Amino acid sequence: MTEDIYDITIIGAGPSGLFAGFYAGMRKNKVQIIDSLEVPGGQLTALYPEKTIHDVPGYFAVKAETLVADLVKQTAQFGVPIRLSEKVVDITPTENQGVYQVTTTKSSYLTKAVIIATGNGSFAPKPLKTDEPSDFDFSKLGYSVTDKQQFASKNVAVSGGGDSAIDLALMLSEVASSVSLIHRRDAFRAHESSVDKLHVSDVHVVTPVTIRSISDCQEGLRIALSDDRELEVDHLIVQHGFLSNNKDIRAWSVNLEMKRQHFMVDSHYQTSCDNIYAIGDTANYDGKLGLIVEGFKEGPHAVNQIMTKIHSGKLSHAHSTSLF
Repeated sequence: MTEDIYDITIIGAGPSGLFAGFYAGMRKNKVQIIDSLEVPGGQLTALYPEKTIHDVPGYFAVKAETLVADLVKQTAQFGVPIRLSEKVVDITPTENQGVYQVTTTKSSYLTKAVIIATGNGSFAPKPLKTDEPSDFDFSKLGYSVTDKQQFASKNVAVSGGGDSAIDLALMLSEVASSVSLIHRRDAFRAHESSVDKLHVSDVHVVTPVTIRSISDCQEGLRIALSDDRELEVDHLIVQHGFLSNNKDIRAWSVNLEMKRQHFMVDSHYQTSCDNIYAIGDTANYDGKLGLIVEGFKEGPHAVNQIMTKIHSGKLSHAHSTSLF
């Protein structure tokens, strides 16, 4: 066990966790970030590295992997360690009042406070379900795009009706020969501005249909639709959301109140346990929007609340210009 006691341990190296780590480091806390994935960025890196994000303040538009890289650089300037490929398996109150023991697959740490920024927990894309049994070359079916150039001059179909599906279709239309967007409804579950861009783009919108079956054809895949139309494409990318669970977190020794996959928090983002906070997609409260910028707000607020408890008399609010 590492005997040094951290002020704050952040679980999750997605955007919310990284920015909270930066702010805590800037406020001169002894802080660390732990993540089970091999690289920082959470879902942005694992599922949407090529996705362009339009709702981060200060960026007209930014690629997900660029945003993550900038956040890592921002956090690194204060020497905050980011421990990757290290899964938290338990959090236990210690005999030392006000100190928790965080046990991982690699080590054990003592910390005065914890900020949970695990997003939606462990996640995997929702698999495609066809109306009829299908047999085809599954190498031509994907659930994410790490390099859009691999689809240059290809005919591509995207299945889905949310922001990720529309963003992906628009992004691929920049390099592909053709892009078709398949959705089961005429209406889309996406931001209005994204839908507007879709309808003035050259993306072929195919609605309201489901995918009846998929088979191989000479050019790639033959997609039979529920209205008896067929599409022949080189690749199919499925964007039906993802399945998530926090069953490992539920096994921790601390009793954290949860609603489905999310932690219930108060107005200061504290969970049902003292000095354990939750921010970003993993936190649940009335009015939650689920935007990245919300996590950027919640992290500093949680850090300030922690500091009023563990650093008696220390200034709880300060502007960055006075801290550099």
